[in-house]
Amino acid sequence: MWKRFSALLTLVRRDGRLLWHALRHPDAPAWLRPATAGLVLYALSPIDLIPDFIAGLGLVDDVVLIPLAVHFMLKRLPPHVLRQAEARAGATTVRAR
Repeated sequence: MWKRFSALLTLVRRDGRLLWHALRHPDAPAWLRPATAGLVLYALSPIDLIPDFIAGLGLVDDVVLIPLAVHFMLKRLPPHVLRQAEARAGATTVRAR
């Protein structure tokens, strides 16, 4: 189970890093910034699709929906923006080590 959690955490961190670099790309689509802002507001908002007082399910929607939304947004990026974001994210990972 720990291996699965570790793999999921690595994937989420990778997608977050890609989204960060895609946001900073000059050819990023116009919808990317408002979509990211909406996702951040949803993550910080006390209003959820499933209320937090329902045991366990309230946190699951945040843990599942936010990474899915980030992944969905990355899949909708133009290929050249995604490639350059991947290159920049890979360069920062190598530099950080």
